[in-house]
Amino acid sequence: MGKIKVGVIFGGMSTEHDVSIVSGTSVAKKLDINKYDIFPIYIDNDGKWYECADISKKYQVGDKIENIQIIDNIIQYLRKLDVLFPVLHGLYGEDGTIQGLFELLKIPYVGCRVLASSIAMDKVYAKIIFDKAGIKQANYEYIRKDNDDYIYIDKKFNEKRCKLEEACKIIDNNLSYPVFIKPSNSGSSVGINKANNIKELEKHIEYASKYDTKILIEENLVGKEIECSVLGNEDVKASCLGEITPAENFYTFDAKYKNAQSKLTIPARLNDELSNKVRNIAIKAFKAIDGKGFARVDFFVNEETNDIYINEINTLPGFTEISMYPKLWEQSGLEYSKLLDELIKLAL
Repeated sequence: MGKIKVGVIFGGMSTEHDVSIVSGTSVAKKLDINKYDIFPIYIDNDGKWYECADISKKYQVGDKIENIQIIDNIIQYLRKLDVLFPVLHGLYGEDGTIQGLFELLKIPYVGCRVLASSIAMDKVYAKIIFDKAGIKQANYEYIRKDNDDYIYIDKKFNEKRCKLEEACKIIDNNLSYPVFIKPSNSGSSVGINKANNIKELEKHIEYASKYDTKILIEENLVGKEIECSVLGNEDVKASCLGEITPAENFYTFDAKYKNAQSKLTIPARLNDELSNKVRNIAIKAFKAIDGKGFARVDFFVNEETNDIYINEINTLPGFTEISMYPKLWEQSGLEYSKLLDELIKLAL
């Protein structure tokens, strides 16, 4: 039997393009060459597709990809492959759009399908699903921007069109500071800010609306930042837990990828009972969005009250050398290349 032809796709048109290059080249290099014929595929910021002749260089965030040649017929190129491994963080890669292309081409692929990808990418709609599943989370509000107006949406989906100042007054009455303002469809903490008063709230909503027309505002949670990796289709398993101590006042893009002072503690410093509860909720949340393959589920855990709050699910978490997803499985006894084997097996 011949080797499995694996297309590893990275780059993309999202704000996380540079991180995706590091993740994707890392995955391609860690795949077992005795089992797989590896086809590294790069998508640039404009959506052009290239095959990569050589990815031996160790890429850092911000590096430009080298040794590439444009793919003339993308459909024909993809159809010669047995399985696709998208390592595309953010919009057009993690939101169900490229998964829809793979479905149309009937090519097996690693990770969540269209529905789960799109739900998890949209922070607001993920929260609505978690509400339905009875999973604790921060109190939140959300608004949409439409030209110069903002539309406030209440918990029963009633809409009120207003100016930013009026929307902020409603949010100011309903939530306690500090609050976090997030573009609904963004990742790696891009566009996120913390507000301590209504003036900062207005400023940060305006900023977040540069990244998305839908903006989530949620109360600050006090507790340890805990992450859990999940793996599986129906029989889903959860890894040990990791704990993040950000170098900055929250886990920004720079704190994730550029600041060596951010600390990852594996396993997390939680007692066994609380750890097991987090792991079970991670699996429940993954199944609630109809997840398949893999994801990283992020929480805040308050040890004084034993409250566990879900923050979000990442259906295409980072796969760099320092990323939490593979590190958690490595600590759980499944090293990087074996984890990739398992993900390809689940895809097929």
